[in-house]
Amino acid sequence: MADKLSGVGVSTGVGYGPALRLTRAVPEPPADARHDGDADAEARRAFAAAEEVARDLTDRGERAGGEAREVLAAQALMARDPALADDIKRRIGEGAAAARAVSDAMAVYREMLAGAGDYLSGRVADLDDVRDRIVARLLGVPVPGIPQSTSPFVLVAEDLAPADTAMLDPERVLAFVTREGGPTSHTAILARSLGLPAVVACAGADQITDGTMLLVDGASGDVLSGPDPTQAEAARAAAAARAAAAAESTGPGRTRDGHTVPLLANIGGPQDLPAALENGAEGVGLYRTEFLFLDRADAPGHEEQVAAYRAVLEAFPGGKVVVRTLDSGADKPLAFLPPAAAEPNPALGERGLRMMRRHPEMLKSQLAALAEAQRDTDADLWVMAPMVTDVDDAAWFAAAAGEAGIEHAGIMIEVPAAALRARHLAEAADFFSIGTNDLTQYTCAADREVGGLGRFQDPWQPAVLELVAAAAKAAAAAERSCGVCGEAAADPVLACVLTGLGVTTLSMGATALPLVRAALARTTLAQCREAAQGALAARGNEDAKRIARQALPGLAELGL
Repeated sequence: MADKLSGVGVSTGVGYGPALRLTRAVPEPPADARHDGDADAEARRAFAAAEEVARDLTDRGERAGGEAREVLAAQALMARDPALADDIKRRIGEGAAAARAVSDAMAVYREMLAGAGDYLSGRVADLDDVRDRIVARLLGVPVPGIPQSTSPFVLVAEDLAPADTAMLDPERVLAFVTREGGPTSHTAILARSLGLPAVVACAGADQITDGTMLLVDGASGDVLSGPDPTQAEAARAAAAARAAAAAESTGPGRTRDGHTVPLLANIGGPQDLPAALENGAEGVGLYRTEFLFLDRADAPGHEEQVAAYRAVLEAFPGGKVVVRTLDSGADKPLAFLPPAAAEPNPALGERGLRMMRRHPEMLKSQLAALAEAQRDTDADLWVMAPMVTDVDDAAWFAAAAGEAGIEHAGIMIEVPAAALRARHLAEAADFFSIGTNDLTQYTCAADREVGGLGRFQDPWQPAVLELVAAAAKAAAAAERSCGVCGEAAADPVLACVLTGLGVTTLSMGATALPLVRAALARTTLAQCREAAQGALAARGNEDAKRIARQALPGLAELGL
């Protein structure tokens, strides 16, 4: 009888194969390690190692594209942090060897992040990865990374750093299982972008030994240790049938009875267009523009911005392209902007539009570039601001966009206050786009990177669904569109529920589009509405999922 472990399924599909554990075996530098007396040379060695790590992370992001670009650019900023460099230099000046100085300086940062709560405490794993990579180079030992194997395997880890996840090869890695992480963590988001079966927050994963045969179900979150071969074959056959059904579903998104639900792609730049087009995206529902601004000393110029935006607009003639203006702050500081005053919790501080209101010239230049990029294209440009809280925010952004010549100016609903007062925000905003990742995090006060809080990071939480319903209802009353661009849209069952709540478009990572399209095609609008009402009435997230599935019998054909 196979042993069963349970976690949070974050990327659908089934993987079966031998386990291979990832270990981060970078030795701790000796506590009394000293340099030979040349502090300047030792400091240069430390800074060279940090810069090498930053370049490597940036290169990995460029090669991986998608969400990985943004995530790894933020990690590269950690390696290049000026305050960290000053601390390392001070410690080396006091005699510490480079590796010891880096480790001790990082430990101070680590303690600060771990105690910050909410968003930033979840970046501890990212910081640890940067530290290990720098220290490994200074000690001359192998840099931590994915284990090497000549045959495919299931990767098992305490957690995965974004730099590792982004470079996983689906031809070699059949699936992965982690002890930590949550459904909206960087690890989960990147797994979905790769189309790799994955289970996170899996208690007991630390007890899995190398070579153990594992059957990983990325939809249910179940991990079977030592399954019967017939079980594995049946699970893989079901997954293959589901993939085939998804591949056969083509054309615009619509329910079985013809209710249209445009299916759009989340992208990070022009490099993500091939995957979006290949998977049948009808447009772009979230163009994250951060990739142009992160990990650089100077802001991108006007022409550089115009070229990047125009490439995406030209890819969807006649289609909707929704661009999110610069979302900086929190874990995404910009080197060319003056730092904000020290914030005990930057995730609840000046980020998104709040940052742009402090630097209106930055927003003005971006809006001007977007307006110019649209000229001479047939795309339908919609521009939205992140981290909007109240009517004053929405009206300020609408005025700035209008002055730049932007026709459709909307807002993201990520803050619970915005969802609760959506009827008033609709007076100023042309459209809503719900970012379920942050909306869930803020509604449930649960950092998306902390594995132990998995049930609170789930957008199936009825409280989150109520806020989505409130925003969608307010948008409909004001004759505005209301999309979802968070990871919730990539869940084919939840996509049907969101449709039933009144959401008008769904945007997700490109690889999720075919299965969501197939799920909608097997349900009616009435069934979606019944599932939505049942989920709203549920007492918890698991109850909501169960009730919704019962109202959507057509999804059984897809094994959902």
